[in-house]
Amino acid sequence: QVTLVESGGGSVQTGGSLRLSCAVSGITFRISSMGWFRQAPGKEREGVAAISEDDSANYADSVKGRFTISRDIAKNTLYLEMNSLKPEDTAMYYCAGGAPRWTQYLNKGWYSYWGQGTQVTVSS
Repeated sequence: QVTLVESGGGSVQTGGSLRLSCAVSGITFRISSMGWFRQAPGKEREGVAAISEDDSANYADSVKGRFTISRDIAKNTLYLEMNSLKPEDTAMYYCAGGAPRWTQYLNKGWYSYWGQGTQVTVSS
């Protein structure tokens, strides 16, 4: 059974940092393209960052230069390091997997597996 479990969310002030983790099981993590998505109240789920089999990364313009996606194959864990956080980053953040190999898609339609989400709240 495929499971993705996010952790690391919380409440921070503007300019703060958080590191999200996604523990993955049930898939071949080493060759899986994965991503982070977020959804704020009243808005659709949007792609934040994605990483492909060769660790090439793709970022939404809104987070480029502030967020970094990475993976630790030995730990079967995906990470999202978030720096210089803004109130507009407030959302439920979801880990996603199962996109085609060697892709970095930010469209949620390409992903087959989803975690339950972890809340990130940024206040001013």
